[in-house]
Amino acid sequence: MLGIFASVIDGLLVGLVYGLAAMGLTLIWGVMDVVNLTHGAMMVAGMFALYLLTDALGVSPYAILPVALAGGFLVGILLYWVAIHRMIGRPPLMSLLSTFSVNLILIGIGTAIWGTALFNVSVSVPGFSVGRYTFPGAHVLAAALAAMIACLLYLFLHYTRLGKAIRAVANNREAAELVAIPTTRVLAISVGIGVALAVVSGVLIGTLFPFTILSGDGYQLKGFVVTVLGGLGNPIGALMGGVALGLLEGVITPFVPVSWTLVIEFTLFVVVLIAFPDGIFAPRRGAS
Repeated sequence: MLGIFASVIDGLLVGLVYGLAAMGLTLIWGVMDVVNLTHGAMMVAGMFALYLLTDALGVSPYAILPVALAGGFLVGILLYWVAIHRMIGRPPLMSLLSTFSVNLILIGIGTAIWGTALFNVSVSVPGFSVGRYTFPGAHVLAAALAAMIACLLYLFLHYTRLGKAIRAVANNREAAELVAIPTTRVLAISVGIGVALAVVSGVLIGTLFPFTILSGDGYQLKGFVVTVLGGLGNPIGALMGGVALGLLEGVITPFVPVSWTLVIEFTLFVVVLIAFPDGIFAPRRGAS
């Protein structure tokens, strides 16, 4: 029984990090109806930035988070102008192919440099005990940081001028242009924020699990599941969807082989698409 409890708690903690990653994915979708297929590659970029800085320079894994945020934001701005800007308003397949091509380029470069070897970052964070159970320190800290960043994003979107502009463009781009909101700049900033969240979540995941240059595909697929659970374009729903997915993993891990986890998650994905096309955690139409 203690083992099941430990697995569930661990799943909830990891789920917060999943939710943070999916917030970046769903933010870009909500603002410009673009599915960013470089999301997994950006998470891997965060993982390898973590490895290189901690291994080569001896920097604390958590000290690089501000650098990851800033670097991810700048990379996101570049991604917007290179792969997304000219695709706005075109058929969705165009943006899918464009971002997928960038994804393949990034993974190809990474594979040429590092191959597909397994990397691991050693993180030493003291755990703390409650009764007979000891909470893993690295998991608790990663979850706390993910929750803090998610709260900062919520405050930014709801209580700053730029955040309100992003929400306005997401709701109605044409109306936003009529009231002189610089929509192109807002779109670029939105992609920058989305990619920054992906890079930071990659850093946090890299403190928890080993990774390879190909790890991004699995986490990107989880991001789609979380996004559908939370409702497309709903960042807070994405965070809740991440917690739900982490809880699901925590519940099923003690009972089924790891290889079945993705099968169960994508079965849930299909069920939610059929039963709740707007997402389980999406605001209900007509709700105040």
